[in-house]
Amino acid sequence: MPTDVPDHRVTYRFILLAELEDFVTLRRSVGVSRARLVIDDVVARLVAALPLVRADRSGQAALELSFECESSNEGVAIAERMRAVMAEPFDLDGETYHLSLRIGGIGAPMFDSDELQLIEAAEQALADAREIGSDVVRDLANPSAGDDPVQLMRELPEAIAAGQIFLQYQPKVRVRQQEVVSAEALVRWRHPVRGLILPGMFIEAAERSGAIGILTLWIIERVIADQRALAAQGHDIPIFINISGILLSDGGFVHDACALVRAGGAKIGFEITETAVIRDPESAIANLRMFAAIGVPLAIDDYGAGLSSLAYLKRLPASELKIDKLFVTQLTSSNRDPLIVRSTIDLAHALDMEVTAEGVETPAALALLSVMGCDMVQGFLISRPIEFAAFLSFLAEERHVAAMAGPRLSFRRNEGQWKVG
Repeated sequence: MPTDVPDHRVTYRFILLAELEDFVTLRRSVGVSRARLVIDDVVARLVAALPLVRADRSGQAALELSFECESSNEGVAIAERMRAVMAEPFDLDGETYHLSLRIGGIGAPMFDSDELQLIEAAEQALADAREIGSDVVRDLANPSAGDDPVQLMRELPEAIAAGQIFLQYQPKVRVRQQEVVSAEALVRWRHPVRGLILPGMFIEAAERSGAIGILTLWIIERVIADQRALAAQGHDIPIFINISGILLSDGGFVHDACALVRAGGAKIGFEITETAVIRDPESAIANLRMFAAIGVPLAIDDYGAGLSSLAYLKRLPASELKIDKLFVTQLTSSNRDPLIVRSTIDLAHALDMEVTAEGVETPAALALLSVMGCDMVQGFLISRPIEFAAFLSFLAEERHVAAMAGPRLSFRRNEGQWKVG
């Protein structure tokens, strides 16, 4: 006879509240009567795709979901899978529509899952998700854990003032001359409770909340001061700053950034991605030309990681193209990646751009890139990102020379297959 044995693997309970985005536009398109039924279609799809999830409509454009799982991380993963489930378009009376959900949720240990407390916390998470335009899923048992974007953005202005935000620098080395010719500035957050917060945990939330402009202007000011200090020590190399695609269409930011660069008297460069340009190509290209006009060198970052378009590439006033580390780290263990890298180098050179390979971690990769004619390299083989004082010491002691002094000729005998006769 079966007995009710508790499943000790199930330790967490989650409640997620979700609502259809842009429901007003959908209602205008399909009509009021059909729009009222759309949420039922969404519920049916989610239940079919995620059997562990219970889902019920809670309004014309809203639903409530609940489930039990083994851990807080698994609950967050289920919430993320909901987005993948919703990516497939819906057929509404013969017409195709792409629907998306905004999600706010809370998880708590089973022994501490008070229903009213969970509902209230889930409602607050959804309200915060609306505010920043990004899903928010929290752990009631550990509110300081994870990368709660709302809380991080509320703390960001104070973090800047308190000196919690800082920069690290990663050098770029010219292969043939074996000299450091520039560096990339990378922003970090040393949080008093969470510890070190990497950019992936707060940059996207900063973009969605509108704080990215303030943060980037602070980075520009900091880099200007650091570059001038480098020049005073005899290391007058440009420092490159990553610029969010959202800011490329922001006229106010472009004006303020140009003013800072003009007044700063420092060698500053900007790194941008192709996908950032594709968001609003005309505005982005016009603003990039404004940067180029005041002497800011531009580098195209992460080339090959997304949908690379020659139509945009040839229009960008860039002097440098950075090959994404995805291809570089597999350079000596893949048959196709060397072909992609070599063709990219040839393409960039044909467009009068220099090439930087990101993610160089081994002497073998460095050797092959040298044979291929790559201009510059950046990666852990040379140096990890380091704070300013350590970067000054790195330059003074020329540590990159020792890093590049390993076996660099291992691919010389195969040089013919990479060079065009």
